[in-house]
Order: sequence, then structure tokens, then C-alpha cells
Amino acid sequence: MTFELEAGGAARHVESRGAQLLLDGRLVDVDAVRAGHGWSMLIGNRSYEVSVVERAPGDLIVHVNGRAVTVRAALQRFGSRRTQRETGIGASATGVQRVVAPMPGRIARVLVKAGDAVAARQGLIVVEAMKMENELRSPRAGIVAEVRATAGALVEANAVLIIIE
Repeated sequence: MTFELEAGGAARHVESRGAQLLLDGRLVDVDAVRAGHGWSMLIGNRSYEVSVVERAPGDLIVHVNGRAVTVRAALQRFGSRRTQRETGIGASATGVQRVVAPMPGRIARVLVKAGDAVAARQGLIVVEAMKMENELRSPRAGIVAEVRATAGALVEANAVLIIIE
């Protein structure tokens, strides 16, 4: 499978070749196993805990060792390819956006309330999971339409915490 994606503001070309990936023309060995709601990956001699939340087809939040990265992929669900124009790679998030819990955890802090105006990448909520705090940020500028979590509450993976309009 071959696809284009944008991660951390950089465009990448990725081709899957069994236990290897061709990343921007460079061959990378990958060993991955399912671990709870995500994956445990060994890339080279480094270990990564990875979970993926799909906000919309091709619009993902990938958590790597607790750090969130927005990824826009030129893929439909189940791996069929789409063009860059169809997926909006390089464009900012539009429409209603749902901020979801990357993994099961506890809400440490809620940083906004319904009606607040927020900037792109502004911190919205802090989720504590696996003894680490993860600040979830706004995918775009907008207005907080709904806050579905309170400090101290336990949440499941993929639970919608905040909605941005």
C-alpha cells in the first residue's frame, strides 16, 4: 500500500512492504504488535507506543509515546487511495471538530468552557494516562460548542471530550 500524508506540517510519502516501510525513499524496518487500544512498535532500535484516533476519514490524531501529532492521510477508510485534492492535505481542519481521548485515562484539567473562542493548537484539556499528562489541542480556530468532560472523570479511548465549531 502506498499513501501520502502530512504529519507535523511535513509532507511524507509512505509505502508499506510487509515488515518494512519505504519512508520518503528510505527503507525502515518496523516490528509492530497490538497493545491494548494501540500498537507497540520497534523501529530500528527504538520503541514507540502508538495509538490512532480517526476524527474523519483521512484526518487522524496519532499519539506517539503520549505526544499528539495531527496526520492527514490521502487514504479512505480501509486503505483505498484518494488524491491530495480530495483529502485536503495541506489545508486546515474545517467544519465541526471533535477532540477525543487518545487512550483510557483521567481528566486532569479542563482548560476551556463552552462558548470560549480558541486558536488553532490552543490547549483544551489535559488527559492523564499511563502516568503521563497529555494536553489535547484545538485542531483549528473556532468556538467551543460543547465540553463533555469534567476534571477528575475517567474516560475511555476515543470518547469525545470537546467539540469545536
